[in-house]
Order: sequence, then structure tokens, then C-alpha cells
Amino acid sequence: MVDRVALVVAGGSGIGADAAKKLAGNGWTVGVMSSSGKGKRLGEELKGFGYTGSNLEPRDLAAFVEKAMRIAGRIDGVVNCSGHGPKGNLIDISDQDWQLGLDCYLLNVIRMTRLVAPIMREQNFGSIVNVSTFAAFEPDPDFPTSAVFRAGLASYAKLFANEYAKFNVRMNNVLPGFVDSLPEKPDRLARIPAGRYALVKEISEVVAFLVSDASSYMTGQNLRVDGGLTASV
Repeated sequence: MVDRVALVVAGGSGIGADAAKKLAGNGWTVGVMSSSGKGKRLGEELKGFGYTGSNLEPRDLAAFVEKAMRIAGRIDGVVNCSGHGPKGNLIDISDQDWQLGLDCYLLNVIRMTRLVAPIMREQNFGSIVNVSTFAAFEPDPDFPTSAVFRAGLASYAKLFANEYAKFNVRMNNVLPGFVDSLPEKPDRLARIPAGRYALVKEISEVVAFLVSDASSYMTGQNLRVDGGLTASV
């Protein structure tokens, strides 16, 4: 098999960092990008490569992709993570913060996809996995901008999947519930049928599965990994 190359965006910590470690352990060459510098260090520790930049900046995303092609010559998988966007009372969120939420939760994926889709199409192989949220389909007032724009991400992923499936290029979203990389709050814990927050590795295992050939017939899907938190069928 050709050596597989995966890029993890906003992968300096949390789910992204753990997914990078999982993919490297599975034999992938991994590139990691983050704004803090942690991603660059992690990529190098994993015998891959890294880049320091922001997923909110199109130029940084382009430079990361260019570095990957220069070093590895191909891009087989992409994991799009994000930081936490603006929160607050729904009608008090400013236009500026709504725009920031759009950049953080939706345009980050669209911009990265625009860069890597032609590469993957040429290879006739590729898998893009976006770390989304349980609130995409059951909006939570604690995460208004995330819920709004990641609902849009679900539509974008389906549209992309339908167009690119014939080229063996896939896109899926992972919808975590509350994860143990965040402080535990009793009111949130009480909502989870599983009775606990997810371990980061429980999310990254699903991410790595969707990036890999093991999920080769799955595309355009939104997979809840939430301990039963959401109620909809």
C-alpha cells in the first residue's frame, strides 16, 4: 500500500492531537497544524511534520498544504478541528462574533476542502473528517454559533460527498458530546445517559476510523459519539 499522509488542522491539543497520535500509530505520516506551536512539535515528535498557523487564515491553510505536498507529495486524509467560537445570549451576539463563528466552524472546513479536494481527486483517493458537535442537530443555547454553523457544515458535507464520491473522495462529520478535555459540569453530566464525559481517545478512535480505508463505503455522514446525549433518532 502507498504510504498514507494525513493532515490534522488545529491539532495541537485535545481531539486533534489524539487523532494525530492514533493515525501515526496506525502507520500514517502525519502533519499537524496549530496556532500555538504545539502542533508543529507534535508532528515532528510523530516523525511527520508540523506547521504553526491559524485555521482562520486562508494563507496559513494554503501554506500547510503546500508544505505537505513538498514533503510528502500527496494528501490522503484531513482532520478538521477547531477552537471554541463566540458564545453568549443569542440576540446579543454581535455581527462581528457571528462572522468569527462562521470562520471558526464552517469556512475553516470549506477553505481547507477547496485546497485538498483537487489533490485527492487526482489521486482518486481521499477522506476528510470534520470534528463537529452534538448540537448541530439539537441546538444547545450554550453553544449558539457552533450549533448554527455546524448545522450548515452537515449540509456542506452531504453536498461535497455527493459530488466527490465518484472520485473515491469522502467527507464525514464526527459529532462529539461533552469530552473530558473540558471541565466537568454537574448539570451537563446529568444529561448524559452514559453517566460520564467521553474520553478524548473515544472520539479520536472514530475520527481515525473515518479517515482510514476501514470506512471506505461511508460518506456524507454525521456520526454521533455522545454517550446517548442527543435524543433524536
